[in-house]
Amino acid sequence: MSKKILLIFFLLLSGVCDLPAVAAIRSGDVLTLQQCIDIAWANHPAISAAAGAIRQSDSRIGQARSGYYPQIAFKSGYSWNAPVSSAQITDQYNYYSNALSLNQTLFDFGKTAAAVDIQKLAKQSAEADYQDTAALLVLNVQAAFYALHKAKMSRTVAQETLKQFQEHFEIARTFFETGKSSKIDVTSAEVNLTNARIQLISAQNSLLVARANLNKAMGLSAAADYDIREEFALTPEPLDLESALTRAYENRPDYLSLRLKREALERSVDLNKKDYLPVLSGNANYGYSGTDTSIGRSWTVGVTLTFPLFTGLSTKYAVDEARAALDIAAANEESLRQKIFLEVQTAYLNRHEAFERIEASRMIVRQAEETLELASGRYATGVGSSIEITDAMIKLNNAKMTYISALSDFKVAEAELEKAMGVKR
Repeated sequence: MSKKILLIFFLLLSGVCDLPAVAAIRSGDVLTLQQCIDIAWANHPAISAAAGAIRQSDSRIGQARSGYYPQIAFKSGYSWNAPVSSAQITDQYNYYSNALSLNQTLFDFGKTAAAVDIQKLAKQSAEADYQDTAALLVLNVQAAFYALHKAKMSRTVAQETLKQFQEHFEIARTFFETGKSSKIDVTSAEVNLTNARIQLISAQNSLLVARANLNKAMGLSAAADYDIREEFALTPEPLDLESALTRAYENRPDYLSLRLKREALERSVDLNKKDYLPVLSGNANYGYSGTDTSIGRSWTVGVTLTFPLFTGLSTKYAVDEARAALDIAAANEESLRQKIFLEVQTAYLNRHEAFERIEASRMIVRQAEETLELASGRYATGVGSSIEITDAMIKLNNAKMTYISALSDFKVAEAELEKAMGVKR
């Protein structure tokens, strides 16, 4: 039986030790979007900072609760006393004192309870801030992930374009050598081929930059050479703008955080007003003091009512400050509400516009492919010109890039809309 327990414990410990492995990327790995998000959760310092803020709030709740408990102190002292005149040696003596004191607040008109409630609201606000940080982190990973997709597809288009111009250059040179075309066709094809090489170099560099940006979004300074899995599902959720706004106001963690902070400030106004009220506390003391030859012991028990008659108007100004902070919080809340409206509306419209561009650009790509096929056939039979086929290649390249941009823009706008609505992923 004990061996089974030890085995289960070992397996559990192994599972715990394997948890950080989610952040490890091996060379040749093909990562999904969710895997990239998981890696970001395990590595990004913003998540650690937000979690630290929650732990701070827990500590502040504990500090506020300390008012419920007694305050116990021990004081000990020693002094050596001697007369000014050295002739009075017998008057030298040691003096000792030790005292134990206890103080307990009996009634403070709800000050401690209000302080605890305020800190609890602050913790809830910190938890909402954590969710907002997580949502922003997910959005950044999504944007970087689809930007890398776009860079990969752009490189593929650049490679295809280079291959097409290479083939056109070979045909133009063959036609020139056989007398079917002039030298200018060869020169023009060679210039276009060089431009295609430059475009490929630029696309390859953009791919490296996009990969670096995804690493940064995942909280990694560097990573092994990996690839990402294509994820371009184009099935937008049927959603109207009014429903999107309603979900945003209900679910946005940053909006919830501000509402909780405003509520905490409302409680702070009441808490500061309680400083006008008295505090009833109980106290007890026990101790002894004296010299080497005489020790006296004493103890006391009593209650104290402390009534603040005049505190230099500090309580008034504290209340005024809390009310001003409350006004600021209310203004910030309204400002964020307007910002949410704009973010949802912008993302909603961008998603719709990008989706329509996808359909249109697909048709343009098909038309450009047909145009290039016709131009290539005409040129091969000696009917068309080199300029015609070059123009068709450039149009096809531009059409493919337009389609790729539309795909990427749609997925990013969809991610931004989810973030704007407070959708948890």
